[in-house]
Amino acid sequence: MKRYYLDFERKLEPLERRIEEIRKFHDVEDPRYASELENLYHKVRRAEREIYGSMSNWQRLQLSRHVNRPHTLDYVGHLCTDFVELHGDRRFNDDPAMVTGFARFAGQGVAIVGHQKGNGLREMAQRNFGMVNPEGYRKARRIMELADRWRLPLFCFIDTPGAFPGIGAEERGQAEAIASNIEYMFALSMPVIVTVIGEGMSGGALAIGVGDRIGMLEHSIYSVISPEGYVGVMKEDRSRAAHTADILKPTAQDLYRLGVIDEIIVEPFGGAHRDHEETFRNVGRALERHLRELLGLPAGELKEKRYRKFRAMGVFEEAP
Repeated sequence: MKRYYLDFERKLEPLERRIEEIRKFHDVEDPRYASELENLYHKVRRAEREIYGSMSNWQRLQLSRHVNRPHTLDYVGHLCTDFVELHGDRRFNDDPAMVTGFARFAGQGVAIVGHQKGNGLREMAQRNFGMVNPEGYRKARRIMELADRWRLPLFCFIDTPGAFPGIGAEERGQAEAIASNIEYMFALSMPVIVTVIGEGMSGGALAIGVGDRIGMLEHSIYSVISPEGYVGVMKEDRSRAAHTADILKPTAQDLYRLGVIDEIIVEPFGGAHRDHEETFRNVGRALERHLRELLGLPAGELKEKRYRKFRAMGVFEEAP
């Protein structure tokens, strides 16, 4: 996949392009090129420290949307075996923006539900850039029902800019489909582990976000609305979106401090898009640890803890 650079990463582009050129077309054992490579690697490390050493919320938001970031099917392909994808909601259609199916993880059968943005413009358009229609959420619920029947743990991967807001989606019951999923997930009798792998915006994310454990990758985002959506609703200038990213407190660090999530999963320095393999290993270790802790709990205890977990979220004040 061609590497894409965000605006604040541009300093790295000529350096890494030159490294790629040398490795591809020249003998890296040649003293001339070996010396140049060493110098280039030193410059890359220094640039990385400058760029990624202290990032704003707005920059983290951009990283969460990076086109080279791994998506649900990438995680499933690297962490699971025997994956069988299921399609359709048995009511209207199949929605490729939502991936569902069954697989084996660390020897354990699991159910998979996750948003899929796609790789490359053609696939991204075909998957509606991860914006799910009602049939996608109903497909997810169908897999949840099967998992509950067979007592299979459920892995949910969140990565969406929000549910699709089109007229057709509203006509087919978008709000009802989301609300129905949220309600049903509280009643599931098997472990539910949620991982935010990119951006998780609005009810479109929460529709598969009710879990016993909620983890977020270090540079992922989870919020009731995007900064751009906020300034649009408030009729503010779009240039204030970066400032709004600080107000919303959408980062993994903010949400861990507020008690909304259970774990921050470390990403490779600079973000998941710079080293997929390390990202897969870190997510895999987190999933395996949570699964081991949850598998032995009785269904009643799981439901009660899940309910109390979400009831305890937030800070409340009683009016006089």
